[in-house]
Amino acid sequence: MDLIDQLKALATRIQNTKNLIQTEEATKNAMVMPFIQILGYNVFDPTEVTPELVADVGTKKGEKVDYAILRDSKPIMLFECKKCGADLHINHAGQLFRYFHVTASRFGVLTNGLKYKFFTDLEQPNKMDDTPFFEFDLLDFKERDVDELKKFAKSTFDIDTILTTASDLKYTRIIQERLTEWVGNPPDEFVRLLSGDLLGNRRFSATLKDQFSQLTKRAFEQLLTERINARLKGAMAAESPVFVEESAPIIPSSADDPEIITTAEEIEGLHIIRSILREVVSPRRIVMRDNLSYCAILLDDNNRKPVCRLRFNNTQKLAVGLFGADKNEERFSLQNIDDLYSFADQLRATVQMHLPAGN
Repeated sequence: MDLIDQLKALATRIQNTKNLIQTEEATKNAMVMPFIQILGYNVFDPTEVTPELVADVGTKKGEKVDYAILRDSKPIMLFECKKCGADLHINHAGQLFRYFHVTASRFGVLTNGLKYKFFTDLEQPNKMDDTPFFEFDLLDFKERDVDELKKFAKSTFDIDTILTTASDLKYTRIIQERLTEWVGNPPDEFVRLLSGDLLGNRRFSATLKDQFSQLTKRAFEQLLTERINARLKGAMAAESPVFVEESAPIIPSSADDPEIITTAEEIEGLHIIRSILREVVSPRRIVMRDNLSYCAILLDDNNRKPVCRLRFNNTQKLAVGLFGADKNEERFSLQNIDDLYSFADQLRATVQMHLPAGN
């Protein structure tokens, strides 16, 4: 049975029994020992896995670590265990810190039977880092997590191999956590950078900060949703250019006019129209110019090539202005932004009018 299959079997058993495990000792027996066994180490051989290994640390005598995995009679990995579901804050790893310092082991593991946090000494030699470089959640793991865990298995364990990737793993995880925070609450510095890139030297006022904070949050969410959907369709590679292609600028008619506010609804409307017109022209050719009373959607950023006007300033009464052959605007009410899709034929016909004959 492959490692991933063994882990899934253990996870299923633990999921069904974890509420019955109330003590640290029960956690060790029912969860941690089977986990170590899955990695290929014989938990019943004290020359390979030693429980409660004792060492004197400074003035402290008889310090114990819950499990030490040995190779050639020397510890290569230390486990400190807490009871099932207990907090795994670094402040609860005192014994692991002390024992790490006085042994040859380069890896310490803090676990509650469900989650396993792997530490090493990337920051200072022979001093365990405060931050784990790898975390494994037995009840929520991905295939790439199993690939990393395999490096700690008895048959493949190699200190140099693990340490080579430990730094990248640690900082990749931290970056992912930071980006996750930004999705829900974009920091002001990041919002300022984005607004400056889009709007040039326009003053970063409180109004502009609030507006672009919401736009940034929505853009994050939409990007993640689109990428997830694309991956589910098995077409990530084919869809990737779309994200670059659709990054055409959003241009207010006057970057110095603080009264012009491009709303999240208007941005969403622009993306819907680009989606509709993709069959006719490149999305980059469809550009928004925001004005006080409406958002003009133009072909090639040209006022003489209007596609439509989004009249979303009154959020209780949305409307779109469409253009016929006479180029006069005719307004239509919308119940919601998605109603723009019902005007797909008119929008395509309008763009076709602006294209040279034969295109």
